[in-house]
Amino acid sequence: MGIQQIFVILLFIALIILIYFIGSAISLWVQALVSGARVGLFNIVFMRFRKVPPKLVVTTKIMAVKAGLSDITTDDLESHFLAGGEVMRVVQALIAADKANIELKFNRAAAIDLAGRNVLEAVQMSVNPKVIETPIVAAMAKDGIQLKALSRVTVRANLDRLVGGAGEETILARVGEGIVTTIGSSDSHKKVLENPDSISKRVLEKGLDAGTAYEILSIDIADVDVGKNIGAELETDRAEADKKIAQAKAEERRAMAIAAEQEMMARVQEMRAKVVEAEAQVPLAMADAFRQGNLGVMDYLKIRNIQADTQMRDAIGGPKDSKGAPTPDQEG
Repeated sequence: MGIQQIFVILLFIALIILIYFIGSAISLWVQALVSGARVGLFNIVFMRFRKVPPKLVVTTKIMAVKAGLSDITTDDLESHFLAGGEVMRVVQALIAADKANIELKFNRAAAIDLAGRNVLEAVQMSVNPKVIETPIVAAMAKDGIQLKALSRVTVRANLDRLVGGAGEETILARVGEGIVTTIGSSDSHKKVLENPDSISKRVLEKGLDAGTAYEILSIDIADVDVGKNIGAELETDRAEADKKIAQAKAEERRAMAIAAEQEMMARVQEMRAKVVEAEAQVPLAMADAFRQGNLGVMDYLKIRNIQADTQMRDAIGGPKDSKGAPTPDQEG
């Protein structure tokens, strides 16, 4: 293969590459030219080297120019794309805001988009407010009756607070807190049932949308139901707890009384044992007195007579059975 043939092949490859880069660029350039959007031909070509889709940039540029937004440049679109933003959504949001007479600049729209929020949805919500339904909120009035309220919150997006503002969860939490506070401060649950709009009025007065990305337009109480008698249940639980405490204290006193009685019985048994032991020493002492001559026969007989008289008196004055006979204890 000669040098001339190699040169022809290289020229052919270069022509193909040129057609690939220049052909589609020329088509987009002509499309932008006839649409009134000024996009340079070489700018379109170099977009491929910057890894920016030329068709997306040119299409959004044409869309903006046709909508009357001629201040948006291709550099703005490329920069937003390279930053990871949704170029088409931002331009659509700017067009929707312009048609609705809402002031919104490209930089703010791009910042909202890069913050992770749907800027187009936010603009649409500014035009058409959104209704958020809160979960059922249960609260207790001062008379102890529980009320369950369901509310609907109408909000509108605040474009100036979309970056850094709290979301719907914060709105729902604050509204729920306001409902609980309002019901809890009511003297009777009947007043709340008679005027449910008093809840929404007091909640709106608190300025719950401060620091959020939304503006609360209205809070409507959709339903209020009567729940449990929490006050009665609390009193019942308190009475049951007091009863258990009293029973525990009574059981403690009974156990202490039983222990004291057992201790007394042990002492009595101990004293009886000592008496029996002392009585057992009497015959031994009398025998020793006989041996030493300190006790005579007449003295012993007198002692026996005294014991017999004592037993007779005990038998007469002691308890009797059903037939009038002495009990076995007295007989013993």
